Amino acid sequence: MNKSIKLVCFVLVVSLISLSCKNNNANKNKIAINSSASQTTQQITGKISVLTPAEFKEKAQNNPIIDVRTPFEYSQGYIKGSKNINFFDKDFLNEIASYNKNEPIYVYCKSGHRSGIAVKKMIQLGFKDVYELQGGIINWVRSNNKIEK
Repeated sequence: MNKSIKLVCFVLVVSLISLSCKNNNANKNKIAINSSASQTTQQITGKISVLTPAEFKEKAQNNPIIDVRTPFEYSQGYIKGSKNINFFDKDFLNEIASYNKNEPIYVYCKSGHRSGIAVKKMIQLGFKDVYELQGGIINWVRSNNKIEK
């Protein structure tokens, strides 16, 4: 009797974990934002795509490109046409929010860490299509792409 109860409990736990994982995967690109004023939950959907340097170079033409590094890092070299919006600046989100949320936007940093965080914040702000440079400007240079100084 004791073994059968343990078996039933085990099966229930495994089933719950399985359902939880499936639910998380189904909502991968949906982010819930709680509004403290109205106490409601709003679903915002957007797509983050990580692009190789070659894809980024091709697709980013004639679209906004945001470099989220510090001004000092930006002064060391940047992708032509990019605008520097410092990830660590207190006005970072306000500056990002000024862009058209329905237009594609391209983001990079030094190695991909800050841009990875930034693109998630951008989805939370309501951006629909956000493209991130895989491996940041380090990978861009390694792939023999030019930078401006």
